Amino acid sequence: MSKRLTAFYWMTVPAVVLFFVFMTLPALQGIYYSFTNWNGFGKHYDFIGFRNYANLFTDSNVGNAYLFTFKFAIVVTILINVLSLLIALGLNARIKARNFFRGIYFLPNILSVLIVGYIFNYLFSNVFTIWGQNLGIHAFSTNILGNENLAWIGVVIVAVWQGIAFNTILYLAGLQTIPASLYEASNLDGASRWQEFWRITFPLISPFFTINMVLAMKNSLMVFDQIVALTNGGPGRATQSISHLIYIGGFQGGEFAYQSANSVIYLIVIAIISILQLKFLQGRESDM
Repeated sequence: MSKRLTAFYWMTVPAVVLFFVFMTLPALQGIYYSFTNWNGFGKHYDFIGFRNYANLFTDSNVGNAYLFTFKFAIVVTILINVLSLLIALGLNARIKARNFFRGIYFLPNILSVLIVGYIFNYLFSNVFTIWGQNLGIHAFSTNILGNENLAWIGVVIVAVWQGIAFNTILYLAGLQTIPASLYEASNLDGASRWQEFWRITFPLISPFFTINMVLAMKNSLMVFDQIVALTNGGPGRATQSISHLIYIGGFQGGEFAYQSANSVIYLIVIAIISILQLKFLQGRESDM
């Protein structure tokens, strides 16, 4: 082995050590504690086997959190990909100052999620309600974040607004890989814009569509910051996501071991959904 290759291997050691200390080791500790009744304080606890895992399937709070998270993730994933693809198609067209607009659309991605959430919390609570009252629009005259049936829509709006930015950039990268000669040939054949999209554009950017769908679904299933900034899981538990339930129950409710078991199930669910998405969407890529 050459000295240069050896140096490259040694350069990876700090990264591997840091990843193990801050990622792998805490995950293994969480799995270990999930088989105990530890409340997060003190050194005394007992091993109780799979009791925590069994109790998860009969806990109504856990069930409600999973239902909300799945509903939220599906809606957000669809909206983010549809809107970001439409924006990317528009930005990829020959419009003036398109680089300026690309920067504007990417701006939400570099902002802190918590800061954006608190800003929208103020807008929903004060600005939008005043506009609704002045314009006589009843739907906007009250804060939707305080409505048990509508609060989740406010969280969706914020998540979609910020999530569109990254997906738009990926779609733009995919659109730029398509040769212009294909569109010129389709124009000569008299193809419509709709036919161009389904026969040329979408099949050629399908790998980017796969990545965007998986990333959007994964990020939506892990929603936490928006919940904390906008509703803190309320009203009641109407907008409590799985991540928020694990945090509140584990660090504030004395359920450290119980929520550790919940986090293990949560990890398995996200991994299964991501794998199924990849297999299904990549299978569609090969059919196009």
